[in-house]
Parts: sequence; C-alpha cells; structure tokens
Amino acid sequence: MFSWLKRFWEVRTQDPQSASAPVIIPRSEHPVSRNSISDNAAKVMYRLKDAGFAAYLVGGGVRDLLLGREPKDFDVATNATPEKVKELFRNCRLIGRRFRLAHVYFRGEIIEVATFRGHHGDGGNGEGETRNGMVVRDNVYGTLEEDAVRRDFTVNALYYNIKDYSIVDYTGGLDDLQNGVLRLIGDTRQRYREDPVRMLRAVRFAAKLGFRLESDTEAALIELGKLLADVPPARLFDEMLKMFLNGHAVATFEAMRHYNQFSILFPQTENSLAREEQGFPITFLLRAMANTDRRIAENKPVTPAFLFAAILWEPVRQLADELQAEGMSKLQSLQVAGDKMLDKQRRNISVPRRFTLQMREIWSMQERLPQRFGKRAYRTLNHPRFRAGYDFMLLRADSGEVDSELSDWWTRFQEVDELQREEMLAELGPAQRKSSRRRRPRKRPAARASSPS
Repeated sequence: MFSWLKRFWEVRTQDPQSASAPVIIPRSEHPVSRNSISDNAAKVMYRLKDAGFAAYLVGGGVRDLLLGREPKDFDVATNATPEKVKELFRNCRLIGRRFRLAHVYFRGEIIEVATFRGHHGDGGNGEGETRNGMVVRDNVYGTLEEDAVRRDFTVNALYYNIKDYSIVDYTGGLDDLQNGVLRLIGDTRQRYREDPVRMLRAVRFAAKLGFRLESDTEAALIELGKLLADVPPARLFDEMLKMFLNGHAVATFEAMRHYNQFSILFPQTENSLAREEQGFPITFLLRAMANTDRRIAENKPVTPAFLFAAILWEPVRQLADELQAEGMSKLQSLQVAGDKMLDKQRRNISVPRRFTLQMREIWSMQERLPQRFGKRAYRTLNHPRFRAGYDFMLLRADSGEVDSELSDWWTRFQEVDELQREEMLAELGPAQRKSSRRRRPRKRPAARASSPS
C-alpha cells in the first residue's frame, strides 16, 4: 500500500535531514493529486495563496487521501487570521468561541479554515485560557510547526502545501500511517487533560481506520477516562454523532465498552445490560448499530433520534415493566419511563429536544403496534413516526425480544391492498380484539334510596 513511502525513505536515508526539520515529500513522490481534492477546497487554498498567505490541506483529508480513501470533508490551515479569511470570502462566517474558525460556504459543502495554533504563554498572538488543565479557549495563533505539534494525533498532522503540492510531516505521522498506529502528539496525559474529548477521538479513529493505539496513548486513555464526565453534555452529544454516524458504529461501540467510555457516558444503559441475563438487549444494540452502518454505506438518511432511542431502549423497557407491575398501563409506563431516562441521560449527554420528541414517539409506537384491531391499525399506519417505530420493532424481532409474527404481520399489512388488509384484520379474531383492549374499571351503581313505605 505504501510503496511510494518506502521508496521515499530509501532516498531520504541517503540524504538525511536534521532531526528538528520536517519531512517534506515532493509531489513526484506521493500519490495525492489535486484532482482528488474538492474544487471548493482548492479554490479556498488558491485564493489564500494568491493573497500572500500560506495555505495547506490538513487533517483527515490528507490522511485519507494517503490511505487511498475518499475524504468526507476537507479542512484548510493558514497563517491568515479568521478576520482576514472573512475579508477574502463573502461566503464566510466566523464560528466558535473556544476555537475560532472560519467556515466558507459553497453549495452543498463547507470548507473549514483554521488559523495556525500556537502555544499558550509563549508570546503567541490571540487569546487562550486554561482551567484545571483543560483548555477552555484556544485562540492563540502561531506557526505551521507549532500548529502541527498542537494537533491531536500524528496521522492527523500531515499537511498538503498548495504552493508546491508537497506533503509536510513534523510529527512522524507518515511512519504511523504506514504502520497502522494511532499516536497522540506530545505528553499524552497532559493532552488528554487539556481536552478529554481526545479520548473519544482516539477510539473513533482507531475504529474507523482499523489502527491500533500506541501503548501510552492507550494506557492514559484507560487511566483518565473519568475526565469525560467534565465535558459539557451538549458538546458530548455532538461527539456522539461523530462516533456513531461515521459508518463504523459497531466497531466504535465495542471499543467504547472495552475502554469503559460507554459506561461513563451511558450509565443507565450499561447498568441495564449488566443486569440483563437474556442475550437480546446487547444483540438488539449491535443490530441497531449495524443497521446504521449499512444505511450510511448505502447513502441512506439516518437520524440520531433512532440510534439514541435504541441505546436507551433497554433501561426504558426495564423501568416501564416495573411501572406496569405497579398498576400503570403499558403505554403510560413507556411514556413515564422514557421521560425519566431522558432526564437522567441529559446529565451526561444533552440530546436536543427535536430528537427527544422523536425518541418518545418511537418508544410509544412499540406499544401501539401490537394493537392492530379495527381502526387502530390504520391510525398507527398513518402515524408520522410509523416507519421509524416499525423499523425499531423489526430490530427487536430480529434480536428475539418480540415475536416475529407481529413484525411479519405489519410488513405484509403495508404491502397488500385495502381488501386484503380488511381480511387480515378479520383473521385476528375476537380473542385478539378483546385482549388488545385495555379494560376500564366498571363503575359501581350508586345506592338507591329506599322508597317510603
């Protein structure tokens, strides 16, 4: 895979550079072509260059191109400040407080432009702030070399220079890329403390790339995992989208459990999985993750609501069973259990309301779907959340949680015509209709006053 890199190292050993100098691979020695880079990203870099600024493609885009993969997006690094970038591009917006970034908007694509980061307290321009070892504001600007060592992993600190089309490596990322190693740059424990989210990124990249974690990167990951509890819940939600909606949800989920990250971020779910003797809860979750990966691979839409509903389903289901045993109806018990679990979960990860509303409807649909008699079947079929609830039920049936007869029935009910639907409802029989109804307690007749004799 890396024959180009092997050839380069053979030449370089004959003409060694100083230890502090970057490795620079000229265009003739690497496989990255301008034709592989987004036209919009190239446009941004060329305009920065023409205005007298440095411009580099950096991060995952360079890494993936070197691996022969198609990048998901393209990020640009420059010595131009965010304000200067905004002056150059009318279609630019400045975002972020912790990290000040410039987003250049094109139809269907956003190119993120970041100013070279510098070291805190070293006379760099801009502003930075650290609290208890965690960086809470990082707008200190510096040089290309400083930017490279400020990045997280060596394989993400590779730069493509639009000026001469060379690859620039300050941190040994090319070696790690060739060896399939994910290595944190700098003092591992300090870097994790600066930003605990790097621990999630380590797991995500290792799962996505199929790389092994370098020994110290892995050891500190386990040692400092509890720092994730200090990350704002809203930020963790954004990170979970990156973790589970990147096409490698199954591998990511298994790695998160291995490194105890899942138990820190989803304690209710982890407790429910630990206390459950039957095998279907973990099977259900893995099938939900695999379904998400498959849809992403097929370029089909995915919604965070569905996956978060699956992750929290087991604690919701268990609590609903307890509430039902206390006399609450099935539907009400699901609704109350869902509200309670969402309230607990938002202490760790804050799921936006637009998704929690959908999650509640998906859960409620699990009780509506078994009630198929009469007009209820049609009301359920026409419910705006029917498809999500039905897909959710299919995963439950596939994992052995519910009888496949129910899922098969609803599958066929969607496919047949109106006459056949009426026949299917009639075949359910009076016993099904009677058992599906929730009986209301019969009121006692009021005692009649005795007639005067």
